[in-house]
Amino acid sequence: MAKATAGSAGYRCTECGWQSAKWSGRCGECQAWGTVEEAGVPRLARASRASGASGGSGIGIRAVSYRGAAPVSTPAVPIGEVDATDAAARATGLDELDRVLGGGLVPGAVVLLAGEPGVGKSTLLLEAGALVAESGPVLYVTGEESAAQVRMRADRIGAVSEQLFLAAETDLDAVLGHVDQVQPRLLIIDSVQTIAAAGVEGVPGGVTQVREVASALTAVAKERSLATILVGHVTKDGSVAGPRTLEHLVDVVLHFDGDRHSQLRMVRAVKNRYGPTDEVGCFDLGEYGLIGLPDPSGLFLSQHREPVPGTCVTVTLEGRRPLPAEVQALVGPSALEVPRRATSGLDAARVGMVLAVLQRRAGLKLGRQDVYAATVGGVRLTEPSVDLAVAVALASSAANLSVPRGVVAIGEVGLAGEVRRVAALPRRLAEAERMGFRRAIVPAASGGPLEPADGPSPLMQVVEVQDIRQALSAVLGTDL
Repeated sequence: MAKATAGSAGYRCTECGWQSAKWSGRCGECQAWGTVEEAGVPRLARASRASGASGGSGIGIRAVSYRGAAPVSTPAVPIGEVDATDAAARATGLDELDRVLGGGLVPGAVVLLAGEPGVGKSTLLLEAGALVAESGPVLYVTGEESAAQVRMRADRIGAVSEQLFLAAETDLDAVLGHVDQVQPRLLIIDSVQTIAAAGVEGVPGGVTQVREVASALTAVAKERSLATILVGHVTKDGSVAGPRTLEHLVDVVLHFDGDRHSQLRMVRAVKNRYGPTDEVGCFDLGEYGLIGLPDPSGLFLSQHREPVPGTCVTVTLEGRRPLPAEVQALVGPSALEVPRRATSGLDAARVGMVLAVLQRRAGLKLGRQDVYAATVGGVRLTEPSVDLAVAVALASSAANLSVPRGVVAIGEVGLAGEVRRVAALPRRLAEAERMGFRRAIVPAASGGPLEPADGPSPLMQVVEVQDIRQALSAVLGTDL
């Protein structure tokens, strides 16, 4: 086993940055195998160590350290004199993408776009590249497809432009050569895991290769004020593949996700140095590419001529954007020894918790019933504010009573049966009223009176409830 020499910098994990004086095969922080490497010694420390070895005094060490410092590239200036116009965002032309980015792409910014295979990352960036190319050259480097395959997709979605340059490369030096030749205002790398740096150990997509490639591209982006977008793969749990340092190197981390069987796609910002991280961009994926959805409300609501038992509407928050969504439930006698519990688009653990609360606090007999719960339109609802709608839908199906038209239920359900407050309730109610809902079941003491500018108008009736029994009585009109 390798040992750290006296005075050395020791060993560091390339994934999370954990440090240790001794080498180990497994990181003591993130538990990753084979990621602990010997850390380099800073040049300033080497200079100080060399001075100490030569017998110099403390004053001599300090002098050598100053002599070893590199000359500054630009002088330091007061922050008030710094020109901030160079960091102004430039719109891409895709309004929903610009919303998430905080107005557009900042020159010199490095953006990492991650998503599952086939979700539409390449289509999104090809459309954005064609729009940006209307005001300057754009270089699109593909390492996963041939140039002909990308051209076929561009013809299908109408993303062909004279200023959009395409290169199929997997070598980092060749990519940098294309950058020198084209001089683009936007560089798109699809994907960073396919690019390899010569002279660096490891296969393309490995930890060492990805880190070196991303570092080189980031340095070029900062030096040339070149906006750069890197496409990244994701792991089975949905996190960005590769070393954790990849997310620290870039300025913006975006996640592009959506149900494979649904046309809805969403862009979320996980990290953004130039804008908010609570915005969400919505797109409709069709045969001819991605279309921005400035008003996605109504996509997650079903159309019924008459009210149907087992359905309830809630309003969830995606970033800052309130979205009405419908929860459906089906409860029936089970022919099995162990009743079935199936969910789609909902957190199975939270649905199980709501079932337990309904049985214990509301007196519903659901122990021998099959329970199926799902959302409409392929949306995934994980926010606690949908608990009350899930409870109402389950009780409605179990009692075979329909929820009246125009009713929404918003609130978190606790294990004691209480209905808890949720964030941004006025914004949710205002969106529900805009969609035509006229009665809302909300938690009691939800922050005092609603402001007319943010909350609903007097047309909407707001009913405050304290526990699950009051909520079911207010919605279904009877005690279960």
